[in-house]
Amino acid sequence: MSLEKFVFDLHADTFESKPPDWEIDWDDAPLTYKLYRRRPVVPLSPEVPLTLAGFESPAGPDLSAIGHLLWHAYGLGRLSQYAPANSVPSPTEPLQLYRRFVPSGGGLYPNELYVYLKIADVPAGIYHYDAAHHRLASLREGNFDDYLSRALGNRCDMPGCFAAVFVSVMFWKNFYKYNNFAYRLQGLDSGVLIGQLLEVAKRFGFESGVYYQFLDRAIHHLLGVTEREESVYAIVPLSTGPAASWFHNQANGEKAVFASDLCRELPAVRHEHFVRSQNVKEYPMLARMNEASMLDRADSFRCVEAAGFVESGLQAIYMPSVNRLSYDLATVCRKRYSPEGEFVLSHIKLANAAALLREAADSLDYHNDLNESPDKVTNRLSLYCCLYNVEGIPDGAYRYDRATHSLRRILPGDHRPRLQQGMSLDNINLFQVPLCLHVAGDRDHLKSVLGYRGYRIQQMEAGLLVHRLLLSAAAVGMGGRPLLGFHSGLCDEIYKLSPSGKTSLIQIPIGYYRQRPRLEGSLHS
Repeated sequence: MSLEKFVFDLHADTFESKPPDWEIDWDDAPLTYKLYRRRPVVPLSPEVPLTLAGFESPAGPDLSAIGHLLWHAYGLGRLSQYAPANSVPSPTEPLQLYRRFVPSGGGLYPNELYVYLKIADVPAGIYHYDAAHHRLASLREGNFDDYLSRALGNRCDMPGCFAAVFVSVMFWKNFYKYNNFAYRLQGLDSGVLIGQLLEVAKRFGFESGVYYQFLDRAIHHLLGVTEREESVYAIVPLSTGPAASWFHNQANGEKAVFASDLCRELPAVRHEHFVRSQNVKEYPMLARMNEASMLDRADSFRCVEAAGFVESGLQAIYMPSVNRLSYDLATVCRKRYSPEGEFVLSHIKLANAAALLREAADSLDYHNDLNESPDKVTNRLSLYCCLYNVEGIPDGAYRYDRATHSLRRILPGDHRPRLQQGMSLDNINLFQVPLCLHVAGDRDHLKSVLGYRGYRIQQMEAGLLVHRLLLSAAAVGMGGRPLLGFHSGLCDEIYKLSPSGKTSLIQIPIGYYRQRPRLEGSLHS
């Protein structure tokens, strides 16, 4: 299969990504976290703050603050047990999951976090966050400011940062269940985790930014990860100083830096780790996509402009002015819920709908290396919605216009029957859902500018937007369920996306709900 067809199948028909004879070996499932063996470890404080409202970080970042940040970003937060609606793995066995504060497709959490630290409490170096034991495993000691700066194309002043977080993907962790479709999930899961990292860092008073483009092999060499097993998708530096002083998008005419040259500067390291699965199958298409997405020289880094809209004459419904939602992130993360059959149709207040749309759109206002300058906001994604029974808004399909905080009506009427028809599974009754949102992006998935790396970047930015949308829904007492099992072509017809060269990437029903019966307990001191 060509890579072009592989990407097409991921969106055109989600079932094409999984062979019809694919069988899941539940007994040989991998762990949802990576465990390094026989490495020095640094315990992190178990006394994590259970609220981040009014939290005051120490004047200088210390190990305690780092531990709190990592736990709130990707730690094991609670243990949940309930009877699954689809009777997996069996009708008589309850499903037991270790939950984190971010959603993940199937609760499989394919990501891992690595941290480059330069704080007084521990030797400078590279660490892996062991979520299972809430500790750091030391992988390589030393100061790597210069190495990382060059791996980022001299676009980041690493001496001005006290840490950098690496968001990686372990392919097998959800390939074992979803086969090739795992590739789409991995990008979205990574984006959700990046969104959580940015939000938590903000609560701790840290400045952050996201680099999607870097010299992959140089970064993997630094961390000591095997590329056919795991790949870094994003790097998030952290600083106590303003981002303008250390975050740069342009290489300022520096000569080209090559990954191969950097790799020769450090000895290779390989550390033993445990994943539990005895039979790890091959995933050739994921490996090929990962190989095709790698960047070997820094002068190949690119900025991406957003495409304009070709719509004209659309009726505008201006939303009421709303203040930014104010909530305790830790409380909302614990409150967040992903309903399936638990949605209950209720009237939606206009102010709540306006707040959700505003918060979601504002999530893409963050420092990243795709915009021409840190201060320029370039939205590569658009937000569309089908509304029903929302106060003051006629039922219909709309595009949200962030610039004017308005809805542009594309097609009037109740579109729930068509949306329900486009569902590949019957796990959600969309007739009980008043808000059905769709994130749309370029149909070529940024491939014309960024090559195949553009696909995973687009999925990550979509995940980042979905993350803020789910948090905002929880803050106003609603739940949201991100879905990929929907007919994107049908949604594109509703929103008339073809003339603008866009396509629907993910569907998020949002509304009020009743929680299913479950046993749940928190995992903290």
